[in-house]
Amino acid sequence: MEMLKTLRHGVIGGVTATLLATAAHAETVRWGAPRDIVSLDPYSYGDSYTINFLNHVYEGLVRYNRDLEIEPALATSWELVSPTTWRFTLREGVKFHDGADFTAEDVLASLLRVSDEASPLKGNLPAYKSATVVDDYTIDVELNGAYPLLLNDLTNIHIFDKGWLVANNAEKPTDVSAGVEGYATFNTNGTGPFMLESRTPEAQTILTVNEAWWDEPSHNLTRIEFQPISSAATRVAALLSGEVDFVDSAPVQDLPRLEQADNLEILERADLRTVMLGFNRRDELVAGGTNPMNDLKVRQAMQMAVDMELIRDKVMRGKSRNAGTLVAPSIPGYSAELDQPVAYDPEKAKALLVEAGYPDGFEFDFVCTNESYVNEEQFCQAIASMWSRVGLSPKLDIGPTAKQTPKRANGKADVYTLGWATLPMLDTYSILVQVLHSKDGNSGVFNWGDWSYPELDKLTQSAAVELDRDTRLQMETDALKIARDEVIMMPLHQQPMAWAVSKEFSDFPQFPDNKPRMWYVTK
Repeated sequence: MEMLKTLRHGVIGGVTATLLATAAHAETVRWGAPRDIVSLDPYSYGDSYTINFLNHVYEGLVRYNRDLEIEPALATSWELVSPTTWRFTLREGVKFHDGADFTAEDVLASLLRVSDEASPLKGNLPAYKSATVVDDYTIDVELNGAYPLLLNDLTNIHIFDKGWLVANNAEKPTDVSAGVEGYATFNTNGTGPFMLESRTPEAQTILTVNEAWWDEPSHNLTRIEFQPISSAATRVAALLSGEVDFVDSAPVQDLPRLEQADNLEILERADLRTVMLGFNRRDELVAGGTNPMNDLKVRQAMQMAVDMELIRDKVMRGKSRNAGTLVAPSIPGYSAELDQPVAYDPEKAKALLVEAGYPDGFEFDFVCTNESYVNEEQFCQAIASMWSRVGLSPKLDIGPTAKQTPKRANGKADVYTLGWATLPMLDTYSILVQVLHSKDGNSGVFNWGDWSYPELDKLTQSAAVELDRDTRLQMETDALKIARDEVIMMPLHQQPMAWAVSKEFSDFPQFPDNKPRMWYVTK
């Protein structure tokens, strides 16, 4: 009996030692994030942060490579079989994380789900009409007209397993802003380089490497531990102590301190995202009463009352780039002529308010989050203070994204923050069709203010089917000019992008779209 006990202890001890050795050699990245993802369902809300994280689990027919060029993913090739129909040849031998085979039926089910009228992400496929399965590894996608940006759109349309959707009653999309949840909100089954091990919302989400991934990995990670840390001070402390390896939103005010740390490397570049303010354009304010923001003079006054140079220098520590238009310089459709920030002029702002009939200002709800954008809480406080100085009475409402998004999306905000990086298509058409266009089917999904400019809509619709690139980009620029002249949205800045990463990593590429892609990381 003693010998048996000794053998058992020896076996257990050996197994334990093996597990510890494996854990010691496991290449883990501990990701300290500024906020949590909103759901495990990539179609549940058009949040680029969530979609980016889920790119590690789910994949599209095509993807952006390391140089942000489109390359094959779940599709190996494509061709136009008519001016409005694209034929995709699919990759054979791909397995979902549960072992199911990937086929054209999965693509069809996913396209139906994302384009559903109730889908918050339907605007990401603005030209989609229908799809037809040709055979197990061929599918035709029909558009509502000639459209040059389909591949760009498809980079962020994740493919689900149809059988998994059906078995779990998840064929219809969820919508977190409307409180609609489902099986896909809390569970995953993708084809991507990592698979879900566990998730505790607002605490931790753990991914492990997908050993059966169809692609040849260029990373050597075995585990991703994603931990939301909303407090900037706590994120910094975790970085310095080595409790986390990577932070994708290093606080700009702490960069000098982080740069002095021997264990860290700071990666900085300009973000493609333009942060802006949107206006309620309904007949009434949220609290009731006639809405003054339907008067152009009022919107102009609100813009002139904000000192963006002061915000850049003090709040953003000189790291942001003030914007005069709604897209960054590297985005096709951008115009340097339009990119002239409106000058700070509080006296003219007061005069415009008097001309508009509001000499004593008015009260309105100003909704911000405390973690969506860099130093958002601080710049919202600064803007509210500047508006107060010209006689306006903003009621500043700051809270977490999960709480504030339903307010912004459902008409419960008079002024609100929005950041747009023209993703996934990396083209001005993205913001035109999803934010500036009137609400109409797949268009205007993020038109939270409920405005309508027929001339802008016409330009957007014409750009969508224009195959000559120069002509299309000029249409997009013309639409941006309308947005600037009418102050449809108020551009603030391109926010700074600063990552901090442990020097233990030998390759940790930073991308201009501010998306960490762990499948390129080595340690």
